[in-house]
Amino acid sequence: MKFIKFNDSTIDSFLFMMLTDLAKTLTKSEAVEVEYGVQSYYNPFEKKIYMSHFWKDRAAEDMEAGLKSDVYLRSVGTRYSSLHEFANFLNDIHQHLTFKSFAKQLFMLLEDIRIEECIKHERPGTKHVFAKRKDMYRKHFSTQLTLNLERSIFTDALFCAIYVKLTTESPLETLPSMREDIDLMRPFIEQQLLRVYEADSTRQVLKIVEDLMDGLEEVLDKDMLNTYFFLPELDYAKAAEQPLFVDEKKAPKLSDDITLPKKSDGDEDIHEEEMPTWHRETEAPSKSFLQFDIEHGAKSDLGKDASREGDDGDQALGSVQGSARQTKRKDYSQLEALESQKDQPNGAGMADGKENKYAFPIYKEPQKATSEEELSYKQQAKTIESYQKRLKQMIQKTLEHKKTLPRTDLHAGRLNNKLLRYFTERNPRLFYKKQEPSSEIDAVFTLLVDCSASMFDKMDETKRGIVLFHEALKSVAVPHQIVGFWEDTNDATETSQPNYFNTVIPFQSSLRQEAGPAIMQLEPEEDNRDGYAIRQMTKKMLQRSEAQKFLIVFSDGEPAAFGYEQNGIVDTSEAVIEARKRGIEVINVFLSNSEIEESQMKTIQDMYGKFSIFVPDVDELPDVLYPLLKKLLHKSIG
Repeated sequence: MKFIKFNDSTIDSFLFMMLTDLAKTLTKSEAVEVEYGVQSYYNPFEKKIYMSHFWKDRAAEDMEAGLKSDVYLRSVGTRYSSLHEFANFLNDIHQHLTFKSFAKQLFMLLEDIRIEECIKHERPGTKHVFAKRKDMYRKHFSTQLTLNLERSIFTDALFCAIYVKLTTESPLETLPSMREDIDLMRPFIEQQLLRVYEADSTRQVLKIVEDLMDGLEEVLDKDMLNTYFFLPELDYAKAAEQPLFVDEKKAPKLSDDITLPKKSDGDEDIHEEEMPTWHRETEAPSKSFLQFDIEHGAKSDLGKDASREGDDGDQALGSVQGSARQTKRKDYSQLEALESQKDQPNGAGMADGKENKYAFPIYKEPQKATSEEELSYKQQAKTIESYQKRLKQMIQKTLEHKKTLPRTDLHAGRLNNKLLRYFTERNPRLFYKKQEPSSEIDAVFTLLVDCSASMFDKMDETKRGIVLFHEALKSVAVPHQIVGFWEDTNDATETSQPNYFNTVIPFQSSLRQEAGPAIMQLEPEEDNRDGYAIRQMTKKMLQRSEAQKFLIVFSDGEPAAFGYEQNGIVDTSEAVIEARKRGIEVINVFLSNSEIEESQMKTIQDMYGKFSIFVPDVDELPDVLYPLLKKLLHKSIG
């Protein structure tokens, strides 16, 4: 495991998820994704909005405004652009223009200014975001203008001057003096720039650029050195023929223009009562108790494991009318209808998150502990014996206290039959509690241990902390499991990512006296896919009946696996949120052998929120885990 950074900056997963949701909402498409890139643009074939890293290393408010403005321009603004004109423009510059980079950047600058005005008119709430964007860009281009003039990079200087001129609030601001031949063009350039805010289509912007380039081709001697705005070389003609944001591979929803005949011929079943499940396409008179009228729909994302066998109670009197015909497709009649599969090599689908589409679990059975492992375990157990005894005594005292609490004459509970005291006493106690308190703790724990290669210098002390958990939970009869996880780097491909789960202590044997030495089998392995591992453990814990469920994740950094680098933080954060929504408390224990940097703490908190415990010296792990375990067990007793 290592810290994955984008341009030396860790990714704020909550901000990234917010921008993703914003893009999906504005485009009204679940297919659209967002990603950080060198420049901002929209790729209609990938259905992906790229946000510029220009906004990084700024105040949080400014960075958020800049990234939001990119999303607004590419999600809302792209609807106002003509991709056909984009295709025509690229074709023209390749055939007729010398300074292609200048022309493309000028076109994108003018088009962004045009669609920005359209967005502000449609959504007035975006004005403050674009105001911040303009302020930051004006400062940047003013600085770049000075630098380019000092270095005699006149093409770049002219572009920067055009931006400053276009975004000025003063009608008196003019283009600065550069070079004699360019200075002679200044009145013409300023006259053309006045047309920008009058343009109401991509075609008109394209005409302004063509007119400017006709004159500038004669005076410029070099193309642009820097890239400030970006127009990717894509097949825009093809992109214009398909939906802008909706994935064309996805089946469409029910058609709006379907009209079924309602004419009656006297030979149909009449349904006079209105059923809330009826669709407008089922309003046609029918001759069957159950006939399918809806013939259009969208396939679901559910995995094949969601299917089930029918039982006797399913539509005992129902009949279905349908039809069949021969097709040219392959015959799958020899396959079982509900064949169950384990360890699917092509992944578990979208149920485990889109980043884990091709990940699949491989569960390793616990091995019998060797004599060396048993000896090592006994030595580790001795070092934490004092913590374990103190925890056991605390729990026993708390349970005993609950048992000895009075069960009658209470201020709350069940109403008893001694109601006379209501009239005779100032503060009557009229209630009692019927059930005896349980002598058991209604809780279950899962300890999920990162077994990535970077844990090699922390694994021994991590085992010591896990031994404390195991011995303490076993002494108070709390069921638990201990699982190490990693991804096989050598076997991982784009369509197959095996993830191993080594369950050294399973639930069913966690309270046995001989359980424990198998913990010593945890070893540093390869990569780690944290979000996927958390989802797998969540599924197993949801099968448990205990009221309190705790998932403790031991790790030493960010997720790092095949194709998981940038989106791993977001995927882990989503997995944690999903688990908490289902009643599982997820806590991260961050392990380190040195002082923890503020950026590391921020990233871990982005994934796990405030439920993060930082251990700067792994040797102190038992001292940190003792109060945590004490608090969780006390909470479970309630």
